[in-house]
Amino acid sequence: MATEIRVRRAEPAELDAVGELTVAAYQAGGFIPEGSDYGTTLRDAAARARAAELLVAADDEGRLLGTVTVVRPGTEFAEVSEPGELEFRMLAVDPAQHGKGIGEQLLRAVLDRAADLGVSRVVMCSTSTMAAAHRLYRRHGFTRLPSRDFSPVPGVLLHGFVREMI
Repeated sequence: MATEIRVRRAEPAELDAVGELTVAAYQAGGFIPEGSDYGTTLRDAAARARAAELLVAADDEGRLLGTVTVVRPGTEFAEVSEPGELEFRMLAVDPAQHGKGIGEQLLRAVLDRAADLGVSRVVMCSTSTMAAAHRLYRRHGFTRLPSRDFSPVPGVLLHGFVREMI
């Protein structure tokens, strides 16, 4: 029998687990720069839940399979969004769940949220090494937006991506 996966807001009691899942996903992919404190930021799901919309993908038994942070422009976790846009960050899937469409379900939830809000674009940024994520984004209509590329810390370049909604 197939397990149903549902994307919903993270519950307060899940925040520690969401943080650990995010760190595990980024560590498995090699996406936490050596010597950086980005792992601390990823682990702090409570801060994301206070300042943004923290979504999780969970199975019908309540197991957390993935997460994404939905960010509005001008808020604490916004990096590249401007007025009229929605941004997402820290999309992470439990490494044991890769290849099961969970990242796609999370991305669809972001796009649904953007449609609900009536924004004109969804933006995000990603390192050049996140090739699997880039394939997912392209399948859902995202294109590169070099004008939003930036370097949050020396030695790390993030590439901007956009999907037009209207």
